[in-house]
Amino acid sequence: MSSEGAKPGLRHSRSLVVDRSVTVPALPPLLGDLEDMPPVLATACMVAFVETTCIEALKPFMAEGQKTVGTHVDLSHLAATPIGMKATVEVELVAVEGHKLRFKVECRDEKEIIGKGEQQFRSKTTPRFASAAMVSRILRTCQPRAVKGCGCTFSTFWIRS
Repeated sequence: MSSEGAKPGLRHSRSLVVDRSVTVPALPPLLGDLEDMPPVLATACMVAFVETTCIEALKPFMAEGQKTVGTHVDLSHLAATPIGMKATVEVELVAVEGHKLRFKVECRDEKEIIGKGEQQFRSKTTPRFASAAMVSRILRTCQPRAVKGCGCTFSTFWIRS
């Protein structure tokens, strides 16, 4: 972060109008056959929208070569948003602990709250992510770990330090 740094209380919001590209049936076929699912805002797209909103809030405070990486998402998707309806994400930075940043998140559409929760990040310098050595280290140390309790049918990876 820059010498001024982002501080708790920082708020930012963004809106989009839901179109087919962010609906469940439009998710990549690699994830499974979702073509017969309702054409509503996909949870995965809502999470990505939250993450990009948080990143946009932090951009003015990032030093040259510094980026953020999401480390934890705890977001409930509470209601479906159909094509044509506007969705808005509001984020508030609630904690800064060294390189760790935590945001409180609320998502709304024109009718109601559609999601709420928390997103956490770490700030890092770009060369660490861009180096071939780092990529090699990630590939050597990734271990599959099932996501417990979320009802998902996929695995995530963790990186040993």
